Amino acid sequence: MFYFLLAPIMMYNGILIAAAVIPAVVLMVKVYKLDRLEKESTVLLRNLVVAGILSSLLALVEERVLSIILNGFVSADSYLYNIILYFGIVAICEESSKYYFLKKRTWNNPEFNCLYDGVVYAVFVSLGFALWENISYVMMYGFSTAIVRAVTAIPGHACFGVFMGVFYSFAKSADNAGYHTEAASYRLLSVIVSVLLHGAYDYIASMENAGSGWYFLIFIAVLFVVAFYLLGKISKEDRFI
Repeated sequence: MFYFLLAPIMMYNGILIAAAVIPAVVLMVKVYKLDRLEKESTVLLRNLVVAGILSSLLALVEERVLSIILNGFVSADSYLYNIILYFGIVAICEESSKYYFLKKRTWNNPEFNCLYDGVVYAVFVSLGFALWENISYVMMYGFSTAIVRAVTAIPGHACFGVFMGVFYSFAKSADNAGYHTEAASYRLLSVIVSVLLHGAYDYIASMENAGSGWYFLIFIAVLFVVAFYLLGKISKEDRFI
């Protein structure tokens, strides 16, 4: 009796979870297939997805604490509040958390031997983050949220990962060649660029003035085009490092 009562709920929750997970998995497969020289092991890729999930939990704690501090000093109705929130808290916490787990899991890994590898790693961590975050949102707000996030937030995180991964790969290449200062600069850029893009994404998405919807569509269109161009370019120009 209870099974028949619970079965529709369980089935609906299963559909929601699938709707949250599938877009991230599709993008992971796309990025994986573009790895021409040497495919990464499934163990490493699985660990990177888990690392992305862990980074989302770390970022959540950081964001909660810093948001409480922000609310105590800046009015929530001000432009300054949104700038600090989206650029200084959300973007920095999320992208730095991703980078922390990315570097911890891959920098000294012997599989990191091709230029494209860094992009694969960063995108998988980013999509692990997005996958877990998406499940939370979809379970709270329903199937319509899954549809919207499938074409905005999920590809957005993948794009942030592409930019992070490109600079991360350049850093590894420079480090292997003995240019440690240059490598450090590229590692810093991998975080800064992804933070700026993520902050801009969230800030523009939060705007409520006339025409803000068009600004957001233009922004994500440019972001997606440039990111997928870089993805294809570095895949074609991949080399051992």
